[in-house]
Amino acid sequence: MTVLVVAEHDNASLKAATLNTIAAAAKLGGDLAVLVAGSGAGAAAEAAAKVAGVAKVLVADSAAFADQSAENLAAQIVAVVNAAGGAISHVLAPATTFGKNVLPRVAALLDVAQISDIVGIESADTFVRPIYAGNALATVKSADAVKIITVRTTAFEAAGEGGSGAVEQVAAVADAGLSKLVGRELTKSARPELGAAKIIVSGGRGMGSSENYHKVLEPLADKLGAALGASRAAVDAGYVPNDYQVGQTGKIVAPQLYVAVGISGAIQHLAGMKDSKVIVAINKDPEAPIFQVADYGLVADLFDAVPQLVSAV
Repeated sequence: MTVLVVAEHDNASLKAATLNTIAAAAKLGGDLAVLVAGSGAGAAAEAAAKVAGVAKVLVADSAAFADQSAENLAAQIVAVVNAAGGAISHVLAPATTFGKNVLPRVAALLDVAQISDIVGIESADTFVRPIYAGNALATVKSADAVKIITVRTTAFEAAGEGGSGAVEQVAAVADAGLSKLVGRELTKSARPELGAAKIIVSGGRGMGSSENYHKVLEPLADKLGAALGASRAAVDAGYVPNDYQVGQTGKIVAPQLYVAVGISGAIQHLAGMKDSKVIVAINKDPEAPIFQVADYGLVADLFDAVPQLVSAV
């Protein structure tokens, strides 16, 4: 039995979510292989080979993968699975935008069901995944010959280094020509990446405006060395861009410390952060749902409390 992990990477290095996915894959037993499909992705492949537990790294290097288009990547994954002649039993990818974009296509092409967003592995064919915005857990058993799985990365510790996997080249599929990347707008920040940050400061509708959001929360985030996040309400109101959103339809995070400022705690938001190790909530409404999951709660006007907190840190 071979378990295949589809690496999320930028050609130069692996994304942190891939390490969590490898840790989940290791729990399945069998040989662990990592597929690195990219253009000039030798550095990412070498990094994958050094991850503990990885037996083999398959490298598909082609200009067709330069933009990481889902159509080409899905075709490559299917080609690798078919070439294995039934040896590959599981295909895993992180439940990030990348994995959610690619793996459903793979499942459709292989005519099997996808098991999405797993948080636990009970056996090689039985998995646990959240439903109803995380308010219930479903145990799913699959009889498919190939299990297509996305992994909630916050549920598994990242795999460490110490591996010495063999690196093999595999034949790259031709460009399907179904899509073309026209442009990419990258958000550059000196702060940690939201999905991998150990400390996150998030603001909600209570911030009142984009100006208030940045004026009040940025000094706190700078003091704590934190990433900035937001509720869906704050994003919808235009306070911050979409990539700040934490929640069921945003990023799922589980930092060491999560500071929720002016966030009421709608179920959509709680689904994305309630696994944080320590949750601090600041809200002037004592009945706000966020206090039900908070380890520490402060009922106060955020415009008074946050500046005081900044000066005290």
